[in-house]
Amino acid sequence: MAKRKTAFVCNDCGSDHPRWQGQCNDCREWNTLTEIVIENSPTKSVPASRNGFSGITAAKVEVLNEIDLAALPRFSSGFKELDRVLGGGIVPGSAILIGGSPGAGKSTLLLQVMCLLAKTKSTLYVTGEESLQQVAMRAKRLQLPDDKLKLLAETNIDTICQLALQHKPTIMVIDSIQVMHMSDIQSAPGGVSQVRESAAALTRFAKQHHIAMFLVGHVTKDGSLAGPKVLEHCIDCSIMLEGESDSRFRTLRGTKNRFGAVNELGVFGMTEKGMKEVSNPSAIFLNREDEASPGSIVMTIWEGTRPLLVEIQALVDYSQMSNPRRVAVGVDQNRLAMLLAVMHRHGNVQMNDQDVFVNVVGGVKITETGADLAVLLAMVSSFRNYTLSKELIAFGEVGLSGEIRPVPNGLDRITEAAKHGFKRAIVPKANMPKHKIPGIEVVPVSRLAEALEAI
Repeated sequence: MAKRKTAFVCNDCGSDHPRWQGQCNDCREWNTLTEIVIENSPTKSVPASRNGFSGITAAKVEVLNEIDLAALPRFSSGFKELDRVLGGGIVPGSAILIGGSPGAGKSTLLLQVMCLLAKTKSTLYVTGEESLQQVAMRAKRLQLPDDKLKLLAETNIDTICQLALQHKPTIMVIDSIQVMHMSDIQSAPGGVSQVRESAAALTRFAKQHHIAMFLVGHVTKDGSLAGPKVLEHCIDCSIMLEGESDSRFRTLRGTKNRFGAVNELGVFGMTEKGMKEVSNPSAIFLNREDEASPGSIVMTIWEGTRPLLVEIQALVDYSQMSNPRRVAVGVDQNRLAMLLAVMHRHGNVQMNDQDVFVNVVGGVKITETGADLAVLLAMVSSFRNYTLSKELIAFGEVGLSGEIRPVPNGLDRITEAAKHGFKRAIVPKANMPKHKIPGIEVVPVSRLAEALEAI
């Protein structure tokens, strides 16, 4: 009997180690190594399906401009917001990983997509966590057309691929990858080796037969995808469905896309009949009170190819503790501390003895630096108990020396604000439009002191 051989794989970077150790040598993370079992059979040859890239053994060298791109045209998923995040539609032969917290709506969204596509294309929905009756009950509750979609309740990868070859679907859904397993892997489903090999096998199968495949993935407590990091490396697209449990709105954000941009954002609303697209996201994020209050201001952020108007709120109050609190929801915590230092040094506004709370309304997470100026003005408004006009917007990056730096797509941001009825905008001087925009007054500023005087 051959001796069992084991290895230790890092869950974050996927690197192999001969023995367990506390820290990974490659990514330097702690307590991320997991033991996997390696088959030790010297007489066993490598399966033909694993030879070459994506299992294609009859490979040949081709010139780049001679490759036929018309053979793999994109097709729409039926949801414009999903097509936007995917880069314009679904590419045949692509492997798409969609993750999200429990209850975010991953299975609901994919079931709606599959029922719509089943009218014109061959589809196969593979469920490993729910029974066929549960999926049918959800489709009936959502009032979806259920006369074309094919369902399969199975967790064995080999069986799934064999049945898929018989039915030849154009698009497949695997729900979820964490419960799938391969017969020749000894570990339990959900382990590092099972998830890695199952995802690799499904990706090879999708590319060999030009099948678009959605893989549903779970997330950990910190919001990242569960399983080894190589799971995200082998797939083509990775998208996350985010949303608070107490909110009916969901945001779909891409983190990896080989066929388009990764900074696109799709917005959905969870209703009784499933996920509904939100064609004008700015309207839902600007659900403001009738009376303006101190510490509130609207800014324009840029998500992918479109601007979004969001409201930023700040609360500055005297602290009873020796170490005042700095809490940021939707913006970077470290950037908030930096902006407080800039405001103290170059704006002569001191908040050393104040608790500062900053929140982006609607559960939006802002990752760009264009929100710096709006955050500063909101904090000053709350600190001085001064109400800003509801017709005012602001955006711009704030440097460490107090200068207001320009941001990309400044003209489009101002135009979007004018469409929603805003009358005044405080923007960086370099983003000042060359021609007057009807209905809105643009105030250019180059220093933090000028911005504080402009409000």
